[in-house]
Amino acid sequence: MSWHPDNDPVLGDPQSCNALDLVIVPRVRDLGGFEVRRALPHGKRQMVGPFIFFDQMGPVQFVAGQGMDVRPHPHIGLATVTYLFDGKIMHRDSEGNIQEIEPGAMNLMTAGRGIAHSERTPDMQRANGQAMLGIQSWIALPQADEEITPSFQHYDAASLPMVHDAGVSARVIAGEAFGVKAPVDMVSDWFYVEVNLVAGHSAPLDADHEERAIYVVSGEIEIAGDRFEGPRLLIFRPGDRITVTATRPARMMFLGGAALEGPRYIWWNFVSSRRERIEQAKEDWKTGRFEKVPDETEFIPLPEK
Repeated sequence: MSWHPDNDPVLGDPQSCNALDLVIVPRVRDLGGFEVRRALPHGKRQMVGPFIFFDQMGPVQFVAGQGMDVRPHPHIGLATVTYLFDGKIMHRDSEGNIQEIEPGAMNLMTAGRGIAHSERTPDMQRANGQAMLGIQSWIALPQADEEITPSFQHYDAASLPMVHDAGVSARVIAGEAFGVKAPVDMVSDWFYVEVNLVAGHSAPLDADHEERAIYVVSGEIEIAGDRFEGPRLLIFRPGDRITVTATRPARMMFLGGAALEGPRYIWWNFVSSRRERIEQAKEDWKTGRFEKVPDETEFIPLPEK
């Protein structure tokens, strides 16, 4: 996904839960044909663990003949995670990876020293129309790994561990949660889980992680007597175990991990611990020094500001 800065969202719900540090109401941005709701980065919080960007894509209903067309664009210093609840996206990147992304699958593209990719609606779904809903997040890389070799990992839904309990289902997308571990290779400590709750049932957010948050995609939850309706990003302080109860059927993402060594510079689709590296990436994209995405002739030009 390609990013442009926008005004910060306003804060929303009360914060009577002592462990709750910040509530972010995602701001809406039109990307041409569909809307995204952006929760990170935020004026009061750049990252949760290494999560530095968090977008909800949709929900949107594409009619026959229409679809999503994010032209080739570059990234450095981060890994993108694309996770869908509904619909399909065709991923192509400059390393030659081509992957149709389906609901429930984990797709991790590590940009490292530099990669370009496109995201489009596959031909069949474009011809017939499709509903789409998903999350794209960026994981900032540790300083020692910011320039690693670009790569792409794909794990279909069946290969990711599931946890089922009364009224609770959870898919562990990355890291460890609920006593199980995803098979995804990572260069830092982070976790990512889709959690679905039936109304009246509860799930824990473990205290083991240094930084943690819950993104409420849909429905409504209660924590320590306060109710939060989706979409909301709830960021918690370290320490106490949190119990989340659904007051209506709820879909959530649990996320977080170890804090990085320090803040990051972020400009357009570039993330780095060094400002001069961002400037170099700008020049590299402007002058065509990034590798090309096969079978693509279009690209997103470098923004003027």
